[in-house]
Amino acid sequence: MQGSKLKDYLHLHFIVFIWGFTAILGKLITIDAIPLVWYRMLLASGFIALYFVIRRRSFKISKKAMLKFFISGVIIALHWITFFKAIKVSNVSVALVTMSTGAFFTSFIEPFFFKRRIRFIEILLGMLVVGGLYIIFSFEPQYTLGIIYALISSFLSALFAVLNGLFIKEHDAERISFYQLLFGTLFITVFLMFNGSFTLDFFVLSGSDWLYLLILSSFCTAYAFIASVFVMRNLTPYTVMLTINLEPVYAIILALLVFGEAEKMNSKFYLGAFIVLFVVLLNGILKNVKRFQEKRKNRLS
Repeated sequence: MQGSKLKDYLHLHFIVFIWGFTAILGKLITIDAIPLVWYRMLLASGFIALYFVIRRRSFKISKKAMLKFFISGVIIALHWITFFKAIKVSNVSVALVTMSTGAFFTSFIEPFFFKRRIRFIEILLGMLVVGGLYIIFSFEPQYTLGIIYALISSFLSALFAVLNGLFIKEHDAERISFYQLLFGTLFITVFLMFNGSFTLDFFVLSGSDWLYLLILSSFCTAYAFIASVFVMRNLTPYTVMLTINLEPVYAIILALLVFGEAEKMNSKFYLGAFIVLFVVLLNGILKNVKRFQEKRKNRLS
């Protein structure tokens, strides 16, 4: 069991690295956030459906599960839309550092669903994260809209991580992923139809956009999405969310390599980013120490 947990934890880090690359693709793709997410979810659900057909897997789920996956699919769609909006109106570094507030949001959401008390240390560390964000706000005011979008996206990300932590106990990762992506696509489709966005121009994309979308939807979404739900068998939603908070580290390094000067920020931004990421790391260390002490206490009793 311990070896399986380690394997899932290392796998999760690989997935987080892929998600860091997702931010780079989001910046490279020229279309707006909503059509970008529509293409991403449509193509990704198609890839997973093909996997089901090849493996002769059943698509059958209960009506109750369908409702759960519909709600969570809408949450995921909104999470990705606000995430890519944040990148489009600011940059990768600002969006991803702000997304690190996910652990703070999870510390409030997880106790409600998993029936445990909110821990004071999580609130305290969360306030330190807010302090780091305040520094970024103060010295990078031109990125305010991007930070707001990223905060909304971070909250939605924490919410669906907790929900998937519950779903994986009763359903397999492939079905969860397929229906969430499918319902997310349907949700955006209805919005685009009422918005009158389905014009001929909507379906005309450049060759580079198609290439980036295919990479985004297959490797960075279909594979990574299933795998991220799959690892929740042995990892708690808080551990998953905490690890996901390393995404900014990977993404900022990649962004600096790909975009160069466009991603360079002033020193105050990096101070705020350091506080946010340090608190995330400290939180993980404290949690592991406490878990070790509890296990040791149980062995001795």
